[in-house]
Amino acid sequence: MLSPVIPEVASWIRASPGTVSMGQGVAFFPPPDEVKTAAIAAMDDPKVHGYSLCFGNDELLTLIREKLQQDNGITCDEPGSLIVTAGANMAFCHAIHAIADPGDEIILPSPYYFNHHMAITMAGMKPVTVPTDRDYQLNLDALKAAINRRTKAIVSVSPNNPTGAVYPRTSLQQLNNLCREAGIFHISDEAYEYFCWDPVGHFSPGSIKDADQHTISIFSLSKSYGFAGWRIGYMTVPASLRSSLRKIQDTQLISPPGITQHAASGALRRGRSWPEKFHDHILRARDMVHNTFLNHREICTPSTPDGAFYIMTRFNVPDPPETLVKAMISHHRIGALPGTTFGTDQCCIRFSYGALDSNTLNIALPRLENFLRSLQGQSLKI
Repeated sequence: MLSPVIPEVASWIRASPGTVSMGQGVAFFPPPDEVKTAAIAAMDDPKVHGYSLCFGNDELLTLIREKLQQDNGITCDEPGSLIVTAGANMAFCHAIHAIADPGDEIILPSPYYFNHHMAITMAGMKPVTVPTDRDYQLNLDALKAAINRRTKAIVSVSPNNPTGAVYPRTSLQQLNNLCREAGIFHISDEAYEYFCWDPVGHFSPGSIKDADQHTISIFSLSKSYGFAGWRIGYMTVPASLRSSLRKIQDTQLISPPGITQHAASGALRRGRSWPEKFHDHILRARDMVHNTFLNHREICTPSTPDGAFYIMTRFNVPDPPETLVKAMISHHRIGALPGTTFGTDQCCIRFSYGALDSNTLNIALPRLENFLRSLQGQSLKI
């Protein structure tokens, strides 16, 4: 089973004080003021210190339903169709436990989000990885060929972590139809829904007619609202899974934390205007980092990041990506994550530009440039 890479890379960074991290995928901006206001106000309510309803409190569920209808075209009015969880990772774990048993298979387009791979393995299930194409888009024929009698679901992450790719509406529709025809679930992870860069747009497969019977849609507040530490996510689920998911949620979490739910309500009342306020800066960071790689095409090939805030870069060097990452940190004080963590079979590194505010962006770019220059015509064996 894979080991969590972020803590390991964090230990390398701690050993090189002053390192700018382009590793963990976090947003540079804080939550809106509405989060603090809602959390402080909730402290005076005695009920907030006890257990809430298993699937979430009524106020938050209402706000999420309104958001899903307006922004995603998803209607989930039936009781139990919407579940609040402690982050999107918990939602994913809940989902696979509800639909599969040990030995069953879950298909992951590769490169994959490493927490998905670990969750499947920890549950005694088998992650089946199917490569995407050179532009990191879905290979639908390969996905279809990977389905067998043990397959329970195909996972899509769009906008994508770790590549920054955004899957077009037609591909997601075809994937959703493939899952329906095969009698399996489509798990759609949409944590980066508000980070799609023109001209592409975000599409939710759960909005497809009759998709609600086989589609599990997973969302998160962590990225959109600078809200990662509050641990709130949510999922829409088919009717067939609601009873199982109630047992799973009650066992794992009992109920979402009360104070966090009130804070989340404050964030949702502010709405998507909050993350969109920071789009210009994030796009500027994306373009500057991407152009830095493009200026060194002889040694690296960056992905085209149409969404999220990641750039997956292939390096034309003989060294493994872990060696490159260690060299970046120890010699150039800039951190990133090796692509092996995401299932790549080439020398790739994932760079996150979402955490770079103006100050750290100005520090990171010269260091990245110096690192790329250091690769010219030499190996980095250390």
